[in-house]
Amino acid sequence: MTTPYVIGIGNAVMDVISPTDDARLDALGVQKGIMQLIERERSEYLMAAQADDHGPGRAQARLVPGGSVANTLAGIGAMGLKTAFIGRVADDALGLSYAEQTEAGGTVFVNPPVGGDQLPTSRSIIFVTPDGERSMNTYLGISAELGPEDVNPSVFQGAGWLFLEGYLFDKPKGKDAFLKAAKCCHEAGGQAGIALSDPFCVDRHRADFRKLVAGPMDYVIGNVHEWTSLYQTEDLEAALAQASADCGTVICTRSGDDAILIRDGARVTVPVNKVVPVDATGAGDQFAAGLIFGLARGASLEAAGRMGCIAAAEVIGHVGPRPQREIRREFEAHGLI
Repeated sequence: MTTPYVIGIGNAVMDVISPTDDARLDALGVQKGIMQLIERERSEYLMAAQADDHGPGRAQARLVPGGSVANTLAGIGAMGLKTAFIGRVADDALGLSYAEQTEAGGTVFVNPPVGGDQLPTSRSIIFVTPDGERSMNTYLGISAELGPEDVNPSVFQGAGWLFLEGYLFDKPKGKDAFLKAAKCCHEAGGQAGIALSDPFCVDRHRADFRKLVAGPMDYVIGNVHEWTSLYQTEDLEAALAQASADCGTVICTRSGDDAILIRDGARVTVPVNKVVPVDATGAGDQFAAGLIFGLARGASLEAAGRMGCIAAAEVIGHVGPRPQREIRREFEAHGLI
């Protein structure tokens, strides 16, 4: 294959999305409006319950490839860059669909589905009530088993950018995969970066994340809570000062406030696009997509940040974590490309 330009590594989670009502949530014991991790047996029970709810002649649950980095790659690909995803799925119905849909969307799914007596493909079983609330029940499955054996150095030849997600750090094999991928990326002349993912993830892996930020990562994306958690301070400026001393490019998103971008000591702030959010799912993923797209094309730090904000504004204006409009045209309209 032609080596992709942007490579991502993350959890390959199939979103299984189904409409329901509050009474059904209560009957299934699903907590409304939150994401909770569940075990395999519980996931199989909820999948069966969804199938019962949507029998012959009724709407079926939608299968949508998800996962933070996968969403970012889908956004970057829609903007026009080549992308590839290193993730782990099983050779089951969900895994085969995940790989097929990812490829159909323009992102190379690098590793073939894993056969044999393995954990099943990861899934997030999402019940959507008429008020728009999404109740997510996530079983991590085989994607959390991704390790260094899944990282092939040949994939990185000619690749310019690598993007990682902090969630995979919950297992030692995920850490080893990240370090191997960063090494492969640098040997190929590329830039490696990570999204800190969430404050709880940072709390669990603070020492390792600090080593990453100060070591093999060329750029790091986090929000206010993640940066202050990483450096154990309530003072954002103090946290960003430490981050900038450790890493060449530091990005801080601040929800409805200006994003802060610092590269080699130069600092810019970029205003967010004020929109009424319909569904905040995917805002961070698409901010990363716009940002990486801009940086990969050699845009200025400010322009790349503006691209990130435009992409984030688009995705929170509708349901779902991936863009529905042609974001590249909006970049053109703003004179960014």
